[in-house]
Amino acid sequence: AATTPAAIATAMKSSLGRSRGKAQTELLRANINDQVNRLLDQLEDLEELKEEFEEGEYEETKQETMAQLREFQEFLERSVQGDMSLVSEYGATILALQAAISQAFKTPEVIRMFAKRQPDALRKRLADLQRDKKIRQISNEQFQTQAVEILIALKKLGSKLSSKEEDFLEKMSGARHMESAVDKLGSGSSVEAKLISKASAEISKATKQ
Repeated sequence: AATTPAAIATAMKSSLGRSRGKAQTELLRANINDQVNRLLDQLEDLEELKEEFEEGEYEETKQETMAQLREFQEFLERSVQGDMSLVSEYGATILALQAAISQAFKTPEVIRMFAKRQPDALRKRLADLQRDKKIRQISNEQFQTQAVEILIALKKLGSKLSSKEEDFLEKMSGARHMESAVDKLGSGSSVEAKLISKASAEISKATKQ
């Protein structure tokens, strides 16, 4: 049977709708990525220039940065709801932002790698920390703080830890509390628990492929 003009028009409208939707999603992605990079740069600069701030100025600037992170996190949560491809892509970003806001994670570079889903970069940083500790460029306390954050981030990204790394986390008194805090992130926010659960599952699946 011949295709009617009405059927052709409907097909064209549907195709245009999909193209428009795809273009809007790409614009959203670009906006999200720009904002994530800007805020993470801001967080890193804040810590790097900490000693140059006047008394009270650092805390004030930090509070402003945290407020911006919180506002963007809420925007991101709203933006990804209902689109599982975006949930998969930005689930780790949401968790990393929440970890920064809640102060569960305090190292800007680790937060960035977590947000960007970069397990290899996290592994390299851990190796660099182990080297720096060995040659005494950093204190044992500095090593432990960052190593715990890195290992928890790796777990949340679906990476398998060695038995030695698991033992290290077990021995760190604050590690279990920190991991529990990260697990609970999302509660009380506009993201439903199932969204975060789905995001974690998708992240784990993607990293194992």
